[in-house]
Amino acid sequence: MEKRDAYRLSKNEAASSFGDDRMLIEKFIDNPRHIEVQVLCDRHGNALWLNERECSIQRRNQKVIEEAPSTFVDPDMRRAMGEQATTLAKAVGYDSAGTVEFLVDSKKNFYFLEMNTRLQVEHPITESITGIDIVNQMIRVSSGNKLLHTQADIPIDGWAFECRVYAEDPYKNFGMPSIGRLYKYIEPNHIDKVRCDSGIQEGSEISIYYDPMICKLVTYGENRQAALDTMVTALDSYVIRGVTHNIPLLRDIVTEKRFVAGDISTNYLPSVYPDGFPGKVLSADENNDLCAIAVAIYIKDQLVARTFTNQTRIPMDTNAPTEWALVVNQPGGESVSVKATLTDGQINMDIGGRTISISSDINFTTPLIETDINGNHRIFQLSQRIGGGKYNLRFFGTVFPVSIMDEFTSKMLEYLPERAEADISTLISAPMPGMLKSVTAIVGESVAEGQEVCVLEAMKMQNSLVAAKTGKIKAVNFKEGQTVDEGDVIVELE
Repeated sequence: MEKRDAYRLSKNEAASSFGDDRMLIEKFIDNPRHIEVQVLCDRHGNALWLNERECSIQRRNQKVIEEAPSTFVDPDMRRAMGEQATTLAKAVGYDSAGTVEFLVDSKKNFYFLEMNTRLQVEHPITESITGIDIVNQMIRVSSGNKLLHTQADIPIDGWAFECRVYAEDPYKNFGMPSIGRLYKYIEPNHIDKVRCDSGIQEGSEISIYYDPMICKLVTYGENRQAALDTMVTALDSYVIRGVTHNIPLLRDIVTEKRFVAGDISTNYLPSVYPDGFPGKVLSADENNDLCAIAVAIYIKDQLVARTFTNQTRIPMDTNAPTEWALVVNQPGGESVSVKATLTDGQINMDIGGRTISISSDINFTTPLIETDINGNHRIFQLSQRIGGGKYNLRFFGTVFPVSIMDEFTSKMLEYLPERAEADISTLISAPMPGMLKSVTAIVGESVAEGQEVCVLEAMKMQNSLVAAKTGKIKAVNFKEGQTVDEGDVIVELE
């Protein structure tokens, strides 16, 4: 292979860096990118490189979003990476599909990381931009046939993204596993240029024993922005109920300005969200749109409750209201007064000095609500109707709680005291379902703030649980080897 002037990491060193010791990468590579090259080799000495994939969006060294091609790689760099990847494969006599992974610095120097001698999870985005059926080629090669293509046949046609949809809580360390049964599951396959590779269906159980991936959501476009726009619509239209999932994080990333500009690295998540992922932060107009759709749903509910069908005993309600004076409690606790009127199938309302009109033809038979609000097309999901004018609405991927009541009820609430929140600093609870790998806490012994009391293993990960304050162990409710559910109190302090 071609020698380069920059320091070249060995395979073992780089692999170690992506495991427990990331300091090595940070020492030698500034803002590293993770870029890999797909190769195809047969038993007759032929080897192709199918361009590159950018895999820099990671959490805990595991890939989250991939794209092909990379915004960072130019034609000369692509050729050099491809030629080195195929030279490596030929040198070891490899025949099949495989992936050669590199770390890349800000000056476009690339360093060999490892070779994966298998089909990668993200292979669909390479298929999207090349038109090559990689699985078909693997089968042909395994039968001893020659590759059907030459290097000159491999194009870059368009752009593709893959979002790994996981059963994870993105608000906990960018994704801690979640378990449960999928009681509602609708993939966005109705959208053009969307591909869903999944192995589950509605009713499937997500357990602690397997990887929590639900689906590889792939979108394709003639250019990067077109593929991104399709991904935004696909994520907004993806319905998953029964488990916590990472769509809120995915949806926020694909519209974040640094990601849209292609300014990414393996340090992207902690640098963009230094305090963890907070969920979508709505602008004033977006918050008004959320309140408007909640008001429209509330009014629709009120009208449906007064409607009786398929009967003749109860006369039609000719005095149904057409005007409402409401108070909407927005996410964050702020309240806003809303005056709404129903005229010719349109609900017109004033929210925060902004006039908004929404069609009253809201269909509750589907969890998706698509509507135009003052010329902007919006996609909402009615995630949960709690009752009493309370709704959980998914908007921009994030679930927002909204409650609506009439003005009189709102005034009466001023006389009701708020319930004080319980102190949970003395409790060490399971952040996710899993099995206790070890329990070091002993009743009667003292522990310091930040001291490990147990290790919880779930879905190929071990998580150290520590005391939130200094104190004495009051109770240990579980033993090593036992399984716990999310929220179970494992250790109590006095």
